[in-house]
Amino acid sequence: MKLLDLFCGAGGAAVGYHQAGFDDIIGVDNKPQPNYPFTFVQGDALEPPVRLGDFDLIHASPPCQAFTQMSARWRGKGTKADSHPDLLTPTREWFGSIERPWIIENVVGARRMMSPTLMLHGGMFDLRVHRPRLFEASFLVLSYKAPVTKSPIGVYGKPDGREVWRYRNNGNMKGKSVIRAWKSLEEGSEAMGIDWMTDELEVREAIPPAYTKFIGEQFLAQQ
Repeated sequence: MKLLDLFCGAGGAAVGYHQAGFDDIIGVDNKPQPNYPFTFVQGDALEPPVRLGDFDLIHASPPCQAFTQMSARWRGKGTKADSHPDLLTPTREWFGSIERPWIIENVVGARRMMSPTLMLHGGMFDLRVHRPRLFEASFLVLSYKAPVTKSPIGVYGKPDGREVWRYRNNGNMKGKSVIRAWKSLEEGSEAMGIDWMTDELEVREAIPPAYTKFIGEQFLAQQ
């Protein structure tokens, strides 16, 4: 089975699909990805230099910075948060016209821009991150409920171990659950289930392979 991985980054999604059973994977990104573990082609993900008809499934993870909740409070104020392009909308418009099965991934903050099929989070796979992500697919994908990870590690921003969030209990701080930032590349990688990336930015922008392994297994079972 052949997968096209658009906006591929360092291959978080690709490795999950490989674990599910995809044996031929090509990734496309506009930036060099020296740690991408499969065939890599540098180019525009919205105009990939490949034939779409050659692939059994097309996955896209457009950059999420325009929708991430971490920068929501700064949008519309003339800050850097307003400079991130929306590549999700043109991706969805394009995918609506292609004849191959497809799936698009993005952050929860992009919900109003998508028609999500399911949401996955780290607690569903016993990971040490929460990291919820939405998936919109052209094929059937089933999900299930699972408790979120208790006191997860936040793999975003600088790996400095700072407190980044607190869950409140009945409106006060009693019984608070503190989410702290990752302390190192090694800790963040382990929490995400990643062992081949060597750069903090790669890990920070990745999705856990467990997510796409879960999706890929369901897709292959329908073939």
